[in-house]
Order: sequence, then structure tokens, then C-alpha cells
Amino acid sequence: MTGTTPTVSSTAAAMADAAGAFLDSLDHGQRDLAVSGFPNDRERCQWFYTPSDHGGLTLRDCSPVQQVAALRLIATGLSEAGYVTAAVIMGHEQILERLENWPMLPGWGRFRDPLRYAVTIFGSPGADDWAWRFAGHHLSLHYTIVAGELAAATPSFFGADPADVPMPGGGLLRPCGALEDLGRDLVRSLDEAQLSAALLARRAPPDLVTGNRPVLDGKLWVAPPRERFRGPDDLVGPALAGMDASFAADEAALGPAAIEALSWTATPAGLSWPELRTDQQEILSALLGAYLGRLPDDAAGQEAAKVTGAAAETLHFAWAGGIEPRQPHYYRIQGPRILAEYDNTQRGANHIHSVWRDPAGDFGRDVLADHYATSH
Repeated sequence: MTGTTPTVSSTAAAMADAAGAFLDSLDHGQRDLAVSGFPNDRERCQWFYTPSDHGGLTLRDCSPVQQVAALRLIATGLSEAGYVTAAVIMGHEQILERLENWPMLPGWGRFRDPLRYAVTIFGSPGADDWAWRFAGHHLSLHYTIVAGELAAATPSFFGADPADVPMPGGGLLRPCGALEDLGRDLVRSLDEAQLSAALLARRAPPDLVTGNRPVLDGKLWVAPPRERFRGPDDLVGPALAGMDASFAADEAALGPAAIEALSWTATPAGLSWPELRTDQQEILSALLGAYLGRLPDDAAGQEAAKVTGAAAETLHFAWAGGIEPRQPHYYRIQGPRILAEYDNTQRGANHIHSVWRDPAGDFGRDVLADHYATSH
């Protein structure tokens, strides 16, 4: 590559430098929390997007200098726009805290703490193979470096609750607004036959169908609440009964036919790329770009190669729920190497979950398998 666009290896090098500087700033106790082995797939591939224990060393347990070092690392894994969005999502915890009347939990303290985001380094930064994670409520970022190259930047989860927040003068703060607007623009552009093919169910699922599962295989339906937390009995045990009851009610309202239609399999559901008009393909491309815009140029380019050119022919777009603002809704963009999944059903359809995944290559699984087969 030429010019100032970063290459895969230069971004991996920047990540290694920033991760090394962060680790160098820690004391022994902090390092014990921040560092895990590599590959250590059991921990590395376990992830959450709830207010849970995400593992690693949290920003709240770092000094200001260490917090800055952590933020420098996070910036290497995001575009400028992606970093801004991540920062807004973290700050959103204070908005949610006020909305929920300043909750405190025994043994946990401030429940909506904007510093309860954690860094984990897997392996040794600068080694041929290593990885890192930054995660907390509504933000879960995962990067895998193999043979000194950035091999994977998925899963990549961004969420917002509330999705829309009023600002003075009538404006709205909407960290994930483009994901909603472009998805709605696309579904509204469909004619009757296209909508019939795209619409999986009249009612949206209660959350992301694939959830926080480490591997996408088989037939998947929304994970029960307990599976969305690490150690749920310690953190949200008293609330689990209510969560379970709400989940059961949602399933009952959907019914078996809708659950079957909404379940994820490796065979994409919905309306295919060739069935879209040129103007609709442009909207879908813009929507994909809104997801890819989270990532640095090189990582975005790697992911874009999986969904452009001949690969675009395999894409499918599926929708569930209403098409008007504040109506619960859901969509999925799927191909062999992509799953972009979006859900906005909670808090009166003002609570967004979104994730970009690679069914074959999350956590660098495909590249690592090839690397170990040929080099070890």
C-alpha cells in the first residue's frame, strides 16, 4: 500500500507498541489481572456486552497515567470515528445511571460506572502471535495478531442505551444512529415482493439472535439471560428471575414459527444482493460502511474484502419487526464471512445492540488454524 494509509503490519506494530507501553506502566498485581496466555481460547473467545465481569484490568483500577496508556491502545484498534463512538458509549453509562436512579450493587459499587471497562492482553505484545481485548457494557472489541499481522478485528460490538438522548436546542445524541437510519432506509425502499422475502417475522427477537456466543455454528436462538453474564449469581442474581420471566414472555409472544424463522444458521435468510436494485445495493453498501467505519483503514479493508466484489453476491438482508421509529425492530446482514446483526427492542425501541462478526474468522480462528498447520 502507498501513501499514509496504514498497512496491516503497521497497525499491528502500533498495537504492540501501545500494549507494551500500557503493560510497562502497571505494577505486578495489575499485570496479573491484565495479562493472560495465548491462545487461551477459552477465555479469549469468551465475551459479553452486558454490565458484567469482562475479565482483565478495569480503567477504574488504573491511575490516570495508566488510563491514558489504555486509551492509546484502544485508539490503535479504531478509526477516529470509531474511537469517538466508543468514547460516547462509555460516557453513556452516566446517562443510563441517571435514568435508572443511580443504582448501587453490593460488592460491585457503582453499577453504571464509565470506568468499568477492562483491558486484557493475551500473550506478549510484539510476539508473532498475540491478542488483546477491550470490553465493558455495550462495547466489546477483539483483535488477533498472527505472524506479526493483524489477522482479525472481530467480534466488534457497539451498543447504546438510550439510543437517542435529547440535547439542548432539539438535537439528539445518537452513537449508533446511522445503523438504525440506513437499515430503515433500506427496508422502506423494498417493494412488496422484496419485503416479503426480507421479512422474517412481524415481531422482532428480544435481543441479538447469536448473542455473545464464541462460535457461530448450528442453529442459534437468543441466549437466555444467564448466558449473557459472567458469574450472573454474583452480580445480577436477584434480577435473573425477572429477566427469565421477561424472556419467556417474549418467546411466547413470538411463537414457535417466528422463533424458527428468526433463528440463525449458516444458510443466510432474507433478500439476496442480486434481488436488490442498484439504489438499494448502494444503501446496503452504506450500511456496511457504517459498521466498517468503526475500524482502522487496514482492518476495515480486510473486512470489506469479504463483502465486496463477487462476495457481495452472497449477501442477504433480513428484517423483523416494525419499520417506524420507536417500533421494536431487528435486521441481519449475512454472508459466508460476515454477520452484521442489529437489535433495537428494549426501552421502547430506544436501546441498540449491534455486532460485526466473521462466522469463519472471529478471533482469528481461520488464520490461526492455517498458521499452526504450516508453522508449528
